[in-house]
Amino acid sequence: MDDVLDEPVLASLGGRHAHLARWCGAAATYLPEVTTFAALTEPGPAAWDDLARLLGSGALADMFSSEAEPPPGWEPVFALEARQLVGPATPPRAEPGPEIVELGAADVPAMLDLVARTEPGPFWPRTRELGTYLGVREGGVLVAMAGERLRPPGWTELSAVCTAPEARGRGHAARLVGALTGRIGARGERPFLHVTDSNTAALALYERLGFRTRRPVTFRGHRVP
Repeated sequence: MDDVLDEPVLASLGGRHAHLARWCGAAATYLPEVTTFAALTEPGPAAWDDLARLLGSGALADMFSSEAEPPPGWEPVFALEARQLVGPATPPRAEPGPEIVELGAADVPAMLDLVARTEPGPFWPRTRELGTYLGVREGGVLVAMAGERLRPPGWTELSAVCTAPEARGRGHAARLVGALTGRIGARGERPFLHVTDSNTAALALYERLGFRTRRPVTFRGHRVP
């Protein structure tokens, strides 16, 4: 069943990420420094009022791919066109390369530095608590990583796939995605991910690894009045 992928933030906050959630009535979001994503359990002004109380005046309501429209007074901040892709049930054939290691709390400074240099998407000091993150080091320096983010029932989202400019072209991203896909499959789950329409290189990589577009999405953010 893939209908849970229509509202993956809500499905994650109400399930395997419940320990990382904050709630107010019909609104939910993640704990600070984990991620900014928020969700509503029902449409209508009352749910948006709950979200405003939860986030606070002037805060960003990062609605991920939700199609819910806010009431008047909520300022649009961004709208980014993207695709949601679902991955294969089995991982691609592993290619030889440097050792892939699991990243932990001690690696957070290096992870944040890599994200700052490559800009794969939102990543905060506690984002790694969402799931497993794997990396590749060269000369003791973290040069590539990928990890797990949203986790609706039966699925795990791949995210923060990035490689330092000086280490690109060596197959690190493909090997990391393959390693994570194998771990996800071993749990009896399927991988999925999101890629912006403008990131054609990443889209080509994921399609080569067996990912296929499920639906177009628009990432939206609004400012709380």
